[in-house]
Amino acid sequence: MTLSEELIWRGFQAETTIKNPKFLDEKTHKFYLGADPSADSLTIGNLAALMMCAVFTRHGYTPYLLAGGATGQIGDPKDTTERELKPIEEIEYNKQCIASQMEKVLKNADPKLSQVKMLDNYDWFKDMGYLEFLRSVGKNFSMTQLMDRKFIQSRMGEGGSGISYAEFSYTLIQGYDFYHLYKEYGIDLQLCGADQYGNASSGISLIRKLENGEAHVWSTPLIIDPASGRKFGKSEGNAVWLSGMPTELPTGLISENYTPVFDFYQFWLSQPDDSVEYLLKIYTIYERAEIEEILKKHAEHPEEHLAQKALAKGVTEVVHGKDATDAVIQLSEKLFDRDAVFSEKDVEQAALVLPTKPLGATLIDDLVCTGLASSKAQARQFISSGAISVNGKKVTDEKTVINFPSILKKGKNKFAVVK
Repeated sequence: MTLSEELIWRGFQAETTIKNPKFLDEKTHKFYLGADPSADSLTIGNLAALMMCAVFTRHGYTPYLLAGGATGQIGDPKDTTERELKPIEEIEYNKQCIASQMEKVLKNADPKLSQVKMLDNYDWFKDMGYLEFLRSVGKNFSMTQLMDRKFIQSRMGEGGSGISYAEFSYTLIQGYDFYHLYKEYGIDLQLCGADQYGNASSGISLIRKLENGEAHVWSTPLIIDPASGRKFGKSEGNAVWLSGMPTELPTGLISENYTPVFDFYQFWLSQPDDSVEYLLKIYTIYERAEIEEILKKHAEHPEEHLAQKALAKGVTEVVHGKDATDAVIQLSEKLFDRDAVFSEKDVEQAALVLPTKPLGATLIDDLVCTGLASSKAQARQFISSGAISVNGKKVTDEKTVINFPSILKKGKNKFAVVK
């Protein structure tokens, strides 16, 4: 398939400034994709755009990935309310985390890709004065053009919450990013999610006015959770994070923005039959013939969930790598075996893909610290009701202290490690 054919087949086509998709096949271009550091991890909503980027790189395009240290200080405007400004230290930490994730995912999704240029828009905004920005950028946008933006209308219309000047100006900042990258690197294509199309298009206007140049935007549809009908993303409260383990934040607190590799794998394994083809095309690097063969075998034996297994394996390999994926597949088979006996080697393997805590605390503390319980009171309730097992054996004594490597299980499918 050509690039344009693959993009359309996989479902990576929403609004675009390109009139004929075959334009993308005529020659390769430099492109960029940006993400703001609004959290210390990306979600599977962001993952879809990165998977689209990988389609471009596999067809010879040169990638540039941008972690928005400048735009992150303002916050991408929402349709409803103003974002709270994050501390600079938090933005810096988040930026490092998501930049690492973006590079890792793109390289996993295109194994032949040797190098990815990572960018930070703070580098070109930190020394720009306010008057310089107004003269070089603000003067080239009309208020009429900006007021036509959907998010502006929803915030300023009747019943709207209003919008600050900072968020109102966000689209100008992103527009300047595109202009700067066009001038400095020759990047003439911006990739984005459909919700960023308006902001991305702002750069095209600047490039045309200031450089008499041509640039384009290609966007991908927002990915909808088949179960809930809502988009995949943290703002919807149904986030599946790309980070697989909790990390310590600059504040000393432990981040909650993670999805254990085991849970990540199980999420894809639980997708319904009528969604699996759609998700295979978007979230895996399987080629068309492979996906067609997977679906054919799945239709012959739907009870074996072959398509879901292929989906879960494919996505987890892209995000967490082959070793973690192999570990979670082997572990899954054993964890759901009621008669399984766990060896120390099993526990070591489980620690690669499950929340893990050091030995020496009470079982109640272990349950809370690994996220299996939200509080000590809830942990006591789980223990007394027989919902907790250690290495396959139920434990009902809340005073239990685990002093040997163990796998904890809550209910039917929640697990953690103490070692």
